[in-house]
Formats: sequence, C-alpha cells, structure tokens
Amino acid sequence: MGADVGCGERPIFEGRTRYSRITGGMEAEVGEFPWQVSIQARNEHFCGGTILNKWWILTAAHCLYSEELSPRDLSIVMGTNDLTSSSMEIKDVTSIIFHKTFKRVNMDNDIALLLVGSPITFSDLILPICLPTQPIPSKWHECWIAGWGKTYAGDKDSMKTDLMKAPMVITDWKECSMLFPKLTKNMMCAGYKNESYDACQGDSGGPLICTPEPGKKWYQVGIISWGKSCGQRNIPGIYTLVENYDHWIKDVTHLEGRPFDAKEMQTPSGQKPRHSWASEFPGPGNPRHWFLLCLLSYVLFRVIFY
Repeated sequence: MGADVGCGERPIFEGRTRYSRITGGMEAEVGEFPWQVSIQARNEHFCGGTILNKWWILTAAHCLYSEELSPRDLSIVMGTNDLTSSSMEIKDVTSIIFHKTFKRVNMDNDIALLLVGSPITFSDLILPICLPTQPIPSKWHECWIAGWGKTYAGDKDSMKTDLMKAPMVITDWKECSMLFPKLTKNMMCAGYKNESYDACQGDSGGPLICTPEPGKKWYQVGIISWGKSCGQRNIPGIYTLVENYDHWIKDVTHLEGRPFDAKEMQTPSGQKPRHSWASEFPGPGNPRHWFLLCLLSYVLFRVIFY
C-alpha cells in the first residue's frame, strides 16, 4: 500500500468470532484491529497504542510517565495479533511527548504521542485509525476495546500474547461521575451492563474504537486510562476523551516536524473529491447563463472557421 491509504479501514477482516477470554472478552480476528500496536520495554509488552499515520503512535501518558524510561528503551510491535509471531513489524521510538498538563494524581490529560524512527509501511495488517473530527456523532453504532493485557484482575500470569477484544457501550458522563467523583471533562466512560467486559493492566494506552454505522470507518474515541478494578459488573472503565485533543495533536506533531491532521487522513490524497465545473455553471435563470452561452458559441464559431 502507498501513502494514499485511508484511516479506519479493515480490508481483510471477515467478521468471524472465536470466543475466548481483555477481561471477559474474545480473541480478535486477523486484521480486525490493524491500527493496534504493542508498546514494549526491553522486549516485554506493557501498554497498548494506535497508529495515527506513518510517524505517530497514540497512547496514554501514564504508561510512559517514568524517569527510568527513555525512547531508546521502547519498541513498537505492529502487524500481528500474536506477540510470539515471527511476522511482526518492529519500530524504534525517537521521541516521547506527554501532554504538558498530565496529572498523575487524577489522571487528567492522560495522553501521549510516540514518534517512530522510520516511516511505517502500511499493509492490510498495518493501517491507521481515524480520529473524530467535527461534527462528532451524537451516538455511535458499535464500540470495541482491544489489548494484550490481563484477562483476570487478580492473576499476574493472565497476560495474553494473543490480542483480545470486548464490546463496549459509552456511559452517560453525569451517571459515571456519580461513581467516579474525580472524573473530568477530558474523560469518558464505557462498559457493558450486566457483563464483566473491561480493560485491565497491560491494556492501558490502547483504543476504544467506534463506528457511526455499519460498514463505515472506525474512529478512536477514547484511550484506555484507568478504572476502579478490572471487570466489575456494571462498573465502567475510564478513557481519555480523544476529541478534546485534536488541536493538541496537530500542534505537537507540527512542532516536531512530522505534522498530523485528522481530517486529511480521512480523505487519502489519491482519492480527493473531483472538482465539478458543472456545479459552478449558472442556471438558466441567471443572466450570466445567457452571456456564457453566447461567449461559448462565439468561441466555437472561431474554432470551426479559423
């Protein structure tokens, strides 16, 4: 695939479901989450992330908020659901950028960007996710989370090497704030009533993705951030609200010399809308209509009898 690839698309995903165990979740299909990456330190998975374009990975700030971590310690694994696979792609990281007002005490502005050392080559298994742009849909048709984190909160050995997924429903913000008083307007909540689907340790930084209607593009509406525990029934998880950071992402990537624009990603350069001159030609009721017809007739007459 060339540079004209679109975001939020899953060309080889066939929609089959193999039930398995994220917390209470299912095993993801090949090509179902082609934007999903594993962020690793010294070859061990510790957080998730998503591909924005050929240079940038989106993740959570709290994943990287450690003085012991530097870009040279990190690697980005992509193009596979299985972290033991030999066919994965691996990228080095050259820069870690936190939101400057990230607060560990209440997890506000839990967002970060990673700049990779060489451009990502897109394929059917490696593709960028779309980010929401205005106007934001008032309701999403379907939402999912995915990750390689724990499948059981209390089991330190339940970290998965296969990518897991779970369906999500966005929770009303006011209702969620009753459960989580420190919730800010930069956060959103999602869960699945009467089920134990949830993100857990190791899933942080990964995406909450949604589509506005069947067959349309997928958008990352949230970043897995924090919660009360993993998989508690009727207790939603907390996500960074991605739509609040459109300007931040654009500004930061521009300053780093690798600009990203969410709207441009949704219209690949090879598929720009065609310009229609007919749409600009005045209608019969417009005086310019007759003037242009006369002018066109004159030009044609000159061409024929030149």
